[in-house]
Amino acid sequence: MVASSPSGQAKWSSKTAFVLAATGSAVGLGNLWRFPTEAGTNGGGAFVLLYILCVVLIAAPLLLSETLIGRHGQRSTIGSAVHLARQSGASPAWSAMAVLGLIANTLILSFYCVVAGWVVYFIGTSGMGLFEAVSGGNALGGAYPAQSPDSIREMMPALFANPGLLVGMQSIFVILTVVIVARGVKGGIEAAAVWLMPAFFFLLIGITLYAAMTGDFARAVNFLFSPDFSRVTEPGVMSSALGQAFFSLSLGGGAMIAYGAYASRDTNLGSTSGTIAFADTAVAIIAGLAIFPIVFSVGLQPDAGPTLMFQTLPTAFHLMPGGAIVAFAFFVLAFFAALTSSVSLLEISVGWITEKFGVSRSAAAWGMGLIIFALGILSALSFNILADQRPIPFIPGFENAGWFDAFDGITSKLFLPLSGLITALFIGWVADKKIVNAETGLTGGALSMWRFLVAWLCPLAVTAILVLGLFPQLLG
Repeated sequence: MVASSPSGQAKWSSKTAFVLAATGSAVGLGNLWRFPTEAGTNGGGAFVLLYILCVVLIAAPLLLSETLIGRHGQRSTIGSAVHLARQSGASPAWSAMAVLGLIANTLILSFYCVVAGWVVYFIGTSGMGLFEAVSGGNALGGAYPAQSPDSIREMMPALFANPGLLVGMQSIFVILTVVIVARGVKGGIEAAAVWLMPAFFFLLIGITLYAAMTGDFARAVNFLFSPDFSRVTEPGVMSSALGQAFFSLSLGGGAMIAYGAYASRDTNLGSTSGTIAFADTAVAIIAGLAIFPIVFSVGLQPDAGPTLMFQTLPTAFHLMPGGAIVAFAFFVLAFFAALTSSVSLLEISVGWITEKFGVSRSAAAWGMGLIIFALGILSALSFNILADQRPIPFIPGFENAGWFDAFDGITSKLFLPLSGLITALFIGWVADKKIVNAETGLTGGALSMWRFLVAWLCPLAVTAILVLGLFPQLLG
């Protein structure tokens, strides 16, 4: 039976469950889709080096800041922020960080479910390809044996041109997310994390070993770990690495506040936050070691951008031995990553609604699921029926953005960095130091270093994300 706090908040059954759930929140399509995309288009090793530095110096300190807000408050994201502000003698208006995060993550989840729907579609197509390979007596052959490389590359454009199929795939993923969250902390979120994350790591390691044995592993290692130092100082590469570190760990949106609220008092948040940050970073790098050897081995390029996962990789799997099995396993892997992240995004709003309005968890989850599905339809149709609509042309930089790009851009470039900035300022300068220090689990030099990073470096870095995201012309 799951324990509860004095405020009635459910608790993780163990520290391991907390780490798995929080890691699942952080590990998502950002690791499998965005990290290889950013590394491939930003110089490989130069980007990876800066990314690791940003995780250690900026993202990990902010991760601890968010989890301690939740653990101290043991309420919803907004409730925990208000509680700590009042105990610190500060204005409850500081909870704006959580309000922004709640709005941002609702919008993010709406288009995230659309992208996850693409994954569901490719699970289906790769599964059919595997069936064809097995039926044809060539189970160890390439993926999509009945198709040509050109037709494989056309699968994604064909999906985008089919609004009914896009919305259908999106709806499947929304329903699965709602069902898990509606079942509660232990029966739903924790159970999903305890089963899905070990399966995720098993598949990731298996695909990486496959890539090492059949792909151009040496070239991939050189690409990821031999930085061109002339690119390290490029503003665009630095900005991309900082943004990836920030968003990969689900910072600024309140997910870690929500999950921190379920952590027990005997959990050392300092060491646990470090474990989560390390695991998330390791997954991103291992994903690069799984993807790039396959891409290089068939003569494809790493700088394909967002199409890397849904066009370049399927084509590569088609040309490789055992590709039929590995293609199916890869998209199942991506599905696990997407689901554990979407669950944490939905939990933010569900936790607040149940606390604020006293409705059941099931009603809150299904109600928010409908809202997210409706918003997601706008993103899904922005690739076809609504392709000509520009919802926010009055905002500089978004003149040509459709619904999908508008939701993505306004959250990643404005809401999340602004929420992260408020968090850093609140924890570093406003919140009661005795309360904050006691919650961290840190002592001595580690505590002093963390306080310096949160109070000084994090606000400057997050401001840079905010300014450069809204005014990319400053990059030159």
